[in-house]
Order: sequence, then structure tokens, then C-alpha cells
Amino acid sequence: MTGTDTPDLATLRPRLPSPCQEVVDERFERHGVRLLLKRDDLIHPDLVGNKWRKLAPNLATARGRTVVTFGGAYSNHLRATAAAGRLLGLSTVGVVRGQELAERPLNPSLARCAADGMRLHFVDRATYRRKDEPGTLASILRMVGAEDAVVVPEGGSNGPAVRGCRALGEELGGHADVAAVACGTGGTMAGLAAGLPPGARTLGVPVLRGGFLAGDIRRLQERAFGGPRGDWSLDDRFHCGGYARTTPELDSFADDFEHRHGLPVERVYVAKLLYALVTLAGEGAFPRGTTLAAVVTGRPFP
Repeated sequence: MTGTDTPDLATLRPRLPSPCQEVVDERFERHGVRLLLKRDDLIHPDLVGNKWRKLAPNLATARGRTVVTFGGAYSNHLRATAAAGRLLGLSTVGVVRGQELAERPLNPSLARCAADGMRLHFVDRATYRRKDEPGTLASILRMVGAEDAVVVPEGGSNGPAVRGCRALGEELGGHADVAAVACGTGGTMAGLAAGLPPGARTLGVPVLRGGFLAGDIRRLQERAFGGPRGDWSLDDRFHCGGYARTTPELDSFADDFEHRHGLPVERVYVAKLLYALVTLAGEGAFPRGTTLAAVVTGRPFP
């Protein structure tokens, strides 16, 4: 690929719009709530779920340049970016949080990134926290030899990604009264809320603790659309202690949901979302007659 070539994302043949699957579950039915699963996990076998929606607008601007992005040791986003690089012939660099990991064997997630051709560059946690500062970012790009790179932020959430996720809300228009999604960096939520029609609302379930996400979503919508969009809210009660943290109760719930409905439940995001929705339905949070759509943003790995 030359420096003037634009990646042809259509060659990857994404399944869009992603299908909606109705789930019959008495935990919702007894409260008069209809549950749909928005199967974004079926968009593409390698660029799973919301990763397609967020990455595609960024990769379309690469034009042969290296793509540099960021993530932790188990980042779904890093794996998706590496896979996209392999499929599209783009050079990718993953900046990984934790210098100490450089001396250890690669875990399955990072090993998958490396197998897909991603160069991994480990930085200490203090530097990683400052990665968005212009001076720190410039230093990182020099160290990886990619000063003219396309830089995609952690989780893939930026203005183009949010605009890409707006299509998710548009696809759900007329099908759901409430669209619910698990949130990491907030980009999918910001776009989903913008794409839903008037009268529909978005519910976000943060998978990290800290209570910072509302401000991040407002800032993302400002960058993407110039101001706030949509009717949305967050429920911070279901992070189970933080990112990738779980509890025996959550694991038991996910196992039971898989058994009931034959759907492999990804634990970091999707399990927390579905557990939240069952809890909220039991609390009477959704009026009778509500159609609720849960966005399945990924599937288990490995």
C-alpha cells in the first residue's frame, strides 16, 4: 500500500446493519418488557462489535501511514486494530500500559496482536497516564519511529469514531424505546445516543469505576457534533469493582444466561450490561410495554 492509497474497507464485507435477536426471558416478560439483542458481535469475525464502528472511520484516513494506538494488556481494541492492520495491509503499533510486561511472556491477547503483525511498545504507567499530552505523545511517536502516524486513542473513542457509532442508533430507530450499552471510554454511547430518534433513550452501564464517564461522553459529543445529542443516562452500580473485575454472582449470572439463550457472554462488558438490565427490570425501571435493546459489543476471548 502506498502513501496515497486509501484502505478499501468494503473488501472486509461487514454485516451491516447487524441483526436484532429477540430473547424470551421471563425476568423481563413478567415486567412487561421485551428484550432485543443488537448483535454487533456478528458484524465481522475479526473486527468484532463496536470495534468496527469505531475503527472504520479512523482507518479510512490512514492512506498507508502507520496506525498507532493504546491499550492495556487485555485490550479488545488493540486486538481489533492489529487484525485490521493484517486485513488491510496497514502497519500498526500498540502502545501498552505497563513497562513491566515487556519482560514477561505475552498473554493470549497480546500474543494475538503480535501474530497479526502489530509492533508492541510497552511504557510505564506514569507515562501512559500522560499519553494525551502533546509532548508525551510526540516522544512516544519518536520512540516507535512513526512521527507521521495516524493516532487512534485508547478504546478508539474520538470524533470520527463517535460519528461512526451514530449508525448504531439509526439502525435501532423504530425498534427500541431504550437502547442499552456497556461503556468503557464512552465513544459507542456518545454515538448511539446521537443516532436514536426523538422519544428513544440510551442507557449506559460503565464497566470502570470512578464516575468520570458522563463528562467524557459530553466532551466526545462536543468534538463529534458540536454539542450534546440525545437523551442518555448512566448507571454506575454494575462495574463489579473495576475494569475486567468480576464477582462469583456475575460469573454465575453469565453462565446461566448462556445456558438459557445459547449466547456466549463476554465477561468484561456484555455480562455487566445484561446483569444490570435484569436488575433494573426487577426494580421497575422500565415501564410495561417497553422494548429494550441491549447492544452486544463483543464476544469472549480467547
